[in-house]
Amino acid sequence: MNPMLFLPELGLLFGSLLLFFQSLSPSGGVRARNLTLGVALVSLIAAFAAFGQEGTLFYAAYSVDHFSQLFKLLIVAGLVVVLLLGTELKGVDVEIRPEYYLFMLLSTLGLVMMVSCVELLSFFIALELSSYSLYLMVPMRDDRAGLRGQMEAAIKYILFGVVATGVMLFGMSYLFGLTGTTYFNELLPRLHALSGAPVVMVGIVMVMGGFFYKLGVFPFHFWVPDVYQGSSNETTAFIASVPKLGAVAMLIRITTLVAPGSEMVVNLLMVLAVASMFYGNLAALVQKDVKRMLGFSGIAHAGFVLLGLLTLNESGYATAMYYIFGYVVMNLACFLVICTVSREGENVLIEDLSGLHRRAPLLALTLAVGMFALAGIPPFVGFMGKFMLLAGALQAGHLLLVILAALNTAIAIYYYLSVVRVAFCNDPEERPGVVVGGLTGAVSIGLMVLIVAMGVSPAVILNLATQALQAIL
Repeated sequence: MNPMLFLPELGLLFGSLLLFFQSLSPSGGVRARNLTLGVALVSLIAAFAAFGQEGTLFYAAYSVDHFSQLFKLLIVAGLVVVLLLGTELKGVDVEIRPEYYLFMLLSTLGLVMMVSCVELLSFFIALELSSYSLYLMVPMRDDRAGLRGQMEAAIKYILFGVVATGVMLFGMSYLFGLTGTTYFNELLPRLHALSGAPVVMVGIVMVMGGFFYKLGVFPFHFWVPDVYQGSSNETTAFIASVPKLGAVAMLIRITTLVAPGSEMVVNLLMVLAVASMFYGNLAALVQKDVKRMLGFSGIAHAGFVLLGLLTLNESGYATAMYYIFGYVVMNLACFLVICTVSREGENVLIEDLSGLHRRAPLLALTLAVGMFALAGIPPFVGFMGKFMLLAGALQAGHLLLVILAALNTAIAIYYYLSVVRVAFCNDPEERPGVVVGGLTGAVSIGLMVLIVAMGVSPAVILNLATQALQAIL
């Protein structure tokens, strides 16, 4: 066996073991954070070193190809950024931070493994490893306010996750019963041959349901606003970004099982996309909590991702990949501001950002860039991603869908720019200044550069995505 094929996973696995032993120490909060960041950086280097490797493991249930390697690189990079923007981890007690970081690493390990799984049972196990780690991270927020909102959020997260998992497993049983196999390379021709049977479409859509839940697609979205609001700021930053990469990767793999020209799945994805966009954007209009607003906006952005998937072609998948890459960067820029402005790990209300341009000019600029990008204003990555998704849907003949999506873009501009208005036009009143450390400033500048660069030069990411897709199509 070529060890390079499994190198990023090995780094995360051994790092998890080290953190487990670290958790046995009575006071290892700071050391645990440094150890986790070190493991994440080593895993990122390993992902770079293993990039370009190809092969299969575990009786061909695990495939290392360009597609999986690209997503592994981005998932681990997302972990590094989350660790950098949550340097102080204000919302989690020092005593349980080693366990917190352990679960974060295990969740990342599950995602990294999941994108290489090309067999139904193996990717289910990897998905559950990632999911259960997240279920445990949500209630680990401290309870200074005494409201115990994190417990309610965790219960909702688990219950909706169990339902989504049950739906996905039911769909897997359909696919296995129809084809007699759980391997994607064998499922593909057999399901295409049975494309006329409605039960095939039902099975595929039910399997998709497990990842609609991860992505926050309507009607699997009910957990999103409460979990975003109830979790600590750093936990929300992780949930809102890194798992969505894995969800899109697996949705693309599953969508390839749909036979070309399958109107049933296309129409269903259209309905889910429109429902997600309208529900997310209209609900976000009245939010006062920044994290809750970003939760509803994430539901709307999930609808835009579906615009790329429903085309059922390579260019649509590549654009969906580009959009989710950009969305993660935009989201992390906003959460960097939230984590820094929050003094003791409390939630940040929109009014708490008043006068941010005076209190922390760099953070105000980062917030403006992130919000402008999420709103789809040029020259940022959000504009280019939405433009290409709408152009692809229009080319596929979905004119009404494009009109509704464009209308949603106009709705979203209002609440995104309302946040920017508060940060730049309101007086700070008696709110204190915000201290921005050198590391936080560097991460902030790096995220802004990425947002602009991806918007100005989308061809680089699109070419990478297209080359990666050729490994699975």
